[in-house]
Amino acid sequence: MSAAPTGRIVELLRELVAFPSVSSETNLPLIDRAAGILEAAGFTVTRIAASVPGKGGLLAKLGAGDGGVLFSAHTDVVPVAGQSWSADPFTLRPDGTRLVGRGATDMKGFVACVLAMAETLADAPPAKPVSIALSWDEEVGCRGIPEMIDRVIPTLGRPDLCVVGEPTSLRLCLGHKGKASYRAICHGSAGHSAMAPHFVNALHGAADLITVLRAEQDRLMREGARDAAYDPPCSTVHAGVMRGGVALNIVPDTAEVLFEIRHLAAETPEAIVSRIRAALPEGDAPGEIRIAETGSYPGLATDPSLPAVQALAALLDDPAPITVAYGTEAGFFARAGLTTVVCGPGTMKDGHQPDESIEVSELTACAALLDRLVHG
Repeated sequence: MSAAPTGRIVELLRELVAFPSVSSETNLPLIDRAAGILEAAGFTVTRIAASVPGKGGLLAKLGAGDGGVLFSAHTDVVPVAGQSWSADPFTLRPDGTRLVGRGATDMKGFVACVLAMAETLADAPPAKPVSIALSWDEEVGCRGIPEMIDRVIPTLGRPDLCVVGEPTSLRLCLGHKGKASYRAICHGSAGHSAMAPHFVNALHGAADLITVLRAEQDRLMREGARDAAYDPPCSTVHAGVMRGGVALNIVPDTAEVLFEIRHLAAETPEAIVSRIRAALPEGDAPGEIRIAETGSYPGLATDPSLPAVQALAALLDDPAPITVAYGTEAGFFARAGLTTVVCGPGTMKDGHQPDESIEVSELTACAALLDRLVHG
């Protein structure tokens, strides 16, 4: 047995980066290419159609029965618009010991390692099954994996371990916060600003909501759940957008606030938003504030004592578990009952940046880790 050659990983990464699979665009050409590689390597591939056109994913398996390892990744990347790239973002290019291109770190580098590993298995069949899940639209709120997750175990069986290959510098990540995002529409009544007191200003309602959000954040910091593995060590509430009004001399009849909750495993976003709702001024429209969830993903809190986790930790240069600040699809697999970790090449400090890049040595190290995992 031997790890996939670094040259082949770089070749595959060049192909993957060339697919401009920005979340706003189709990812199907990339999925087609990945499916072809996996089928040629002897995998059984199941295509997953998205509920929206132009998107899709796949589940692939080599071997029969339960057990083994499931490698998971998303295929979409963040936009390049507005960023200052020194060259075409979708043409992989070397820069010293690094490879530069959109998605090189987040997370096509890992996908290239997995596909290259898959090609080696015909000559060195693993004792246990090897499975792969590729999703879509992770970068815009984990929209793809909820449509796939119920088919994972029926299609692939129950693996011993699921590895979500987001960039962790090949450190063992066992936890991240969950997230829920919301849109609040504040209703008022329009009128001439010269008679403003006779009307209901929707921006005032939005301001009331912002005040409540700030108070809830203060409460979470004072008396909410604590986990020192995170910075900050508590759940957080954040308002990112407030907009409303069309002209200075018109009392606005609607305003919008977009906010999010990033929560520890010990707290639920439902409980937090319930307190927010309860603290808002009561009243019917105009003056009403309607809050709707626009997206969510669960957090991750994997037990480090689980045998599959300990087996992976034993293969790492640094087995000490970490947490990460960003969210991943791992929580969906964990919620489905699978032992799940996050572990992949590169660092998120390089993700989402202009001239995003990854060290070639990290790809080589990842390939060696995947080889030990599937043949362990």
